Amino acid sequence: MDILNICQTKIHVVKKMIEATVITLWIFFAVYATWYFTSAKHYAPLTASDARILWKIHKQTAKCSSRRWREIRRGRKIVGFACECGYKYMQKRPIATSTPQQTTTQSPTVIYQKLHRA
Repeated sequence: MDILNICQTKIHVVKKMIEATVITLWIFFAVYATWYFTSAKHYAPLTASDARILWKIHKQTAKCSSRRWREIRRGRKIVGFACECGYKYMQKRPIATSTPQQTTTQSPTVIYQKLHRA
């Protein structure tokens, strides 16, 4: 009978270890999935005119006196701009979002009017 009790206790110890491992793995998976869907981001492309408009908005809001800016690129796509004053803007979107729909290009005045509605 003594051998039977030893085997049962070893089996119970192994079962508890397996349960603890499975619970730990599920917690890790839940934390990773939460991070992935909320924090993980990728660079979203901008058009050159959008980058220029964002730079102009930066100049107005920050009262920046810089006269030049440069594009920040990742690969062949523009993802932001850097101002002479040291300000950098990079457009990032969560990985889990859908791709943006193609829209028609609007003139800078139309975009400016949309941003500055009273």
